[in-house]
Amino acid sequence: MTAGVHGDARLAERLAGLLGPRHPVAAAATVTSAGVTVAARGAALDAGFEIASISKGITGMLYADALARGEVGRETTLGELLPLGDVPAARVTLDALSTHRSGLPRLPASAQPLRRTIALWRHGTNPYGEDLARLLAQARGVTVGKPAARYSNFGFELLGHAVASAAGTTYAELLAGRIAEPLGLAGLYVPAVPAQLRETALTGRSRRGRPREPWTGEAIGPAGGIRASIGDMARLAAALLDGSAPGVAALDPVAPFAGRSRIGAGWITTSLNGRDITWHNGGSGGFRSWLGLDRAAGTGVVVLSATSASVDRHGFRLLTEVTGTAA
Repeated sequence: MTAGVHGDARLAERLAGLLGPRHPVAAAATVTSAGVTVAARGAALDAGFEIASISKGITGMLYADALARGEVGRETTLGELLPLGDVPAARVTLDALSTHRSGLPRLPASAQPLRRTIALWRHGTNPYGEDLARLLAQARGVTVGKPAARYSNFGFELLGHAVASAAGTTYAELLAGRIAEPLGLAGLYVPAVPAQLRETALTGRSRRGRPREPWTGEAIGPAGGIRASIGDMARLAAALLDGSAPGVAALDPVAPFAGRSRIGAGWITTSLNGRDITWHNGGSGGFRSWLGLDRAAGTGVVVLSATSASVDRHGFRLLTEVTGTAA
């Protein structure tokens, strides 16, 4: 890790003012019609952050791209793409998964989420780590509830691997071939095991500064396992705003979600001060992330932190500032 400030000094100063001393390793990016600006504090600009659940938004893009290619349909089921057998989860559609309406739990009971959460709190251990075979075994035994809006990490894990299967490849390869390489996102990747972490990978920390294990795992990749640099995320935000990103239709809201928000394929749209903000956040053992877009204004913001304290309100505030300045 490289200490100090890198990139745009003014943005770095604003980032420090927003996040304060609780986030000693952090980065931000802004996108406006004038261009892209990036800055980092306590890390180099190419440092790799866990973007956590923003991974779901990227998986939504891969799903929307697969729809456009004709590889899948909205009513395509998991059982058509993954070897699940005749079980309830096999009848869940990709469209229901993409909008968190599959009836699947946040995590399956067989994954013992409470035990894993306690281990994370006490020891900083990775609560994920399953390979694809284990994920499919969990899916074969899971109970499917009513198709109401219910945020599901498990559902997005299955969605990503199903879309990859439709393309005849793995999720990691699909991510590289259809998002990272076309957009020039050299630092965006999904490590299945710690040995696949690159030299630029940061170590995340708890709010008290304790190190946390990296969240690697083949299964978790589509729902929360992607790593990226602030430059990668800035280019992704810019491509989403100008429409050049594969699967950009994932941003378009198609169903109600929590509160007054709406959801597309993973991406949430919330009205804030009369403006529609399309966004996703993320949180892992030692990282927090936020990406938000004001599509009407053509502005975007990304905030990444290697500390497990929320950055959501800071991201919304910075986007409001950037949009007001750009207007």
